[in-house]
Amino acid sequence: MPYLGAAYLWVKAAHVIFVIFLMAGLFMMPRFFVYHQQCPVGSDEDRKWIEREKRLLSIILNPSIILVWVFGLMLMVEIGAWHFGWFHIKLLFVLGLSGYHGWIAGYTKKLASGQRPLSERQLRLLNEIPGIAAAVIVIAVIVKPF
Repeated sequence: MPYLGAAYLWVKAAHVIFVIFLMAGLFMMPRFFVYHQQCPVGSDEDRKWIEREKRLLSIILNPSIILVWVFGLMLMVEIGAWHFGWFHIKLLFVLGLSGYHGWIAGYTKKLASGQRPLSERQLRLLNEIPGIAAAVIVIAVIVKPF
């Protein structure tokens, strides 16, 4: 039985809006990491990148992921998504993106402490993850192949 009523489309719109914000941040932060790693630890430029990354995480990424999950769970309950095969694929990739967000938060802290554990090439490859995940999620939700 639907519980959102007339608010359903507003919740759906909010979910999509915050997904866009989240994806923008997930695409931006690894690019920030590539540029950040090129500057000397402790330099003025290093401190600027630390501040930029902190702001992106706290102003865009963290609030967006929370709201994506809140609105997404509301939609899941509203449509009884557990009964659809496409939803299981979507959920798997959303969990993966949530883990990626966690990795980003952790790597931000590593860079701020002067660590540079990954190469520029590795960071560039990791930057492909959100795009691939987004493609799979959109296909699962729109095409509903299962």
